[in-house]
Amino acid sequence: MAHNRLGLGRLETTDRGDERNRLAALGYRQELSRVLSLFDNFSVAFSYLSPMVGIYSLYTLGLGTGGPRYIWTMLVVVGCMMLVALVFGELSSEYPLSGALYQYGKYNVGPRYGWFVGWIYGFALLATVASVDSGAVGYVTSLSNIWFKTHFNPASNVTIFVVTGSIIVLSAILNSIGAKIMGHVARFGVYVETIGTFGVFLALAIHGFHQGPGFLFSTQHVEYAKSNPLGLHFGGNWWTGAALVAVLANVYIFYGFESAGDISEETLDAQRQVPKAMRNALLYGGIASFILVLGLLLSTPQAGIAGVVTGGVNSILAVLPNWLQDFFLLMVIIAFFSCGTAVQGAGARVAFALARDGALPFSRAIKTISERYRTPANAILVGTIIPFLFLLLVLINPSKPVHILWFDYPANVNALYALVSFATSGIYLAFFLTVFGAFVARRRGWKPNGAFTLGKWAMPVTIGAAIYLLLMLLNIVWPGTLSSGRAVFNYGWVTLLVMLIIIAIGAIYETIARPDRSVSRHSPSK
Repeated sequence: MAHNRLGLGRLETTDRGDERNRLAALGYRQELSRVLSLFDNFSVAFSYLSPMVGIYSLYTLGLGTGGPRYIWTMLVVVGCMMLVALVFGELSSEYPLSGALYQYGKYNVGPRYGWFVGWIYGFALLATVASVDSGAVGYVTSLSNIWFKTHFNPASNVTIFVVTGSIIVLSAILNSIGAKIMGHVARFGVYVETIGTFGVFLALAIHGFHQGPGFLFSTQHVEYAKSNPLGLHFGGNWWTGAALVAVLANVYIFYGFESAGDISEETLDAQRQVPKAMRNALLYGGIASFILVLGLLLSTPQAGIAGVVTGGVNSILAVLPNWLQDFFLLMVIIAFFSCGTAVQGAGARVAFALARDGALPFSRAIKTISERYRTPANAILVGTIIPFLFLLLVLINPSKPVHILWFDYPANVNALYALVSFATSGIYLAFFLTVFGAFVARRRGWKPNGAFTLGKWAMPVTIGAAIYLLLMLLNIVWPGTLSSGRAVFNYGWVTLLVMLIIIAIGAIYETIARPDRSVSRHSPSK
């Protein structure tokens, strides 16, 4: 970017001119409102990653499958994901376009490859919207029952539909009235996440921890069926059994930083700021998550982890004054809302990017930009309708295992949760395909010239990121019996089967409609 000593106004004009030129070189013109700062961009990425949402949703599964020692798997996940963030940072600097992963695959490998990445990634994002927003139901009903003396049942299908649907609609309204509003919501989410992670740790520390440092390195014998609080059996193996499952409690949290790239066309100085936002969101998310889990582990009652696994995070916070419990409960609800809003915004940008290239049904309508707010209004509508359709799956909730083909569908797991179990596997598949695409491009001689490049470290970092993503993708989808520890995350064969079905649907549509032909018309040589 050009630097100018004559004043900020002139510098901003020059930078925006450079950004328009870069879009033009990639075959596009500036249509969206470029109003997001580095902190706004970081906030959206961080809100999507959301340590509070992840920890409050998955802490008991991590503890129940890996014991207190599972906290250290977080360092492995964050460290390996940083390799991915570096690769994505380089790609986002080279291709500062809405749709991020779709664009990276399109330019690095080809239109057909990029379309498949966009299909998988976009579907996973919209499944995540339904997942995150439905996850808030228990906390919303709990706070309502405490404050307003209501008697909402969080397990009721009607309650889940109404609460989740309301959150989806409210997020859509805020996303529609301007990228800056989305940025403000995400900023507020960062403040709330900071209070809800570091604040919880401080509150528990002041009350007094019950465990010493040695507890953090213990397994509490979860690798044995007789002492596992979830009744799981790892054959007495922690490293090759329990740890491979417990790590998923962190794998399911540490992504979302890539959404900084989805809003590149609305971010000032995107070629420089988006790579920073990705790295900062992952790093700060890792620190905040580690601090929160550390506080929860050290506050485990002397009676052991079984009560915590059964009672959840709230059983630990129960030692705090009622008003403080209610305050943190409110923070959790806001974090869920901020996360859902950020994911919906990212998913809408992927839909917009695909539609702008004519790669979706009804592309002409979906790519429409609001004249008043300069947001992809119809794409946001798509990001509202599809999660609503997913939400109807809460009505399917068998009371006993159902035999399907060669496996059993678990009892008391509604079909919505089975679908959204695809979200993480779909994200990891899209991540792997994107990083592999960068590897292919380098082998073909691609040399990025964006504001952020990896230089001589490019190939080692890319290979390391690809290996991690492939191994963890296999770890996520690898099926097991319903009595195995792996099934508490992927429901046995369900996650793998759902992923294959979604890929098959995409393959059928792509074969019949050939959207890649439209994409190729919007893929000028770099």
